[in-house]
Parts: sequence; C-alpha cells; structure tokens
Amino acid sequence: MYRRLRDLREDHDITQTALSGILMCSQRVYSNYERGDIDIPTAVLIRLADYYGVSVDYLLGRTDNPKTAR
Repeated sequence: MYRRLRDLREDHDITQTALSGILMCSQRVYSNYERGDIDIPTAVLIRLADYYGVSVDYLLGRTDNPKTAR
C-alpha cells in the first residue's frame, strides 16, 4: 500500500475522484494505486510528485524527506 498517497491526498482535501480526473484515469484505477493493487506507472508517479511538490522517492517510501532534489 502506498500510504503516503492517501495521506497526501487527504491532507490536501482532495477526493480520489478529483485526483483521478487530474491524472486522467478512473477513480477505480487511482484507488488501486493507493492500495498497491497495481503498480503506478512512472509518468503517473512524476505527475503526483509534481502535484504535491514532493519527490518520487518520498511517494515510494524510500525517504522521509519530502523535498525534491532540485
């Protein structure tokens, strides 16, 4: 499960439906991303990182530092 995806979405007060619209996927697909039922494509990970202003490594739980390397 990608717990940080859910936490970030809830912290930004956005629904799965609204975020799936931004990502141009269905709500069901986005829900599967959050639960870890399907792998998140690289392009979607990058869009999510850009949207939230965090690094992809942060989204994936590889670091606790949300800052990007830029």
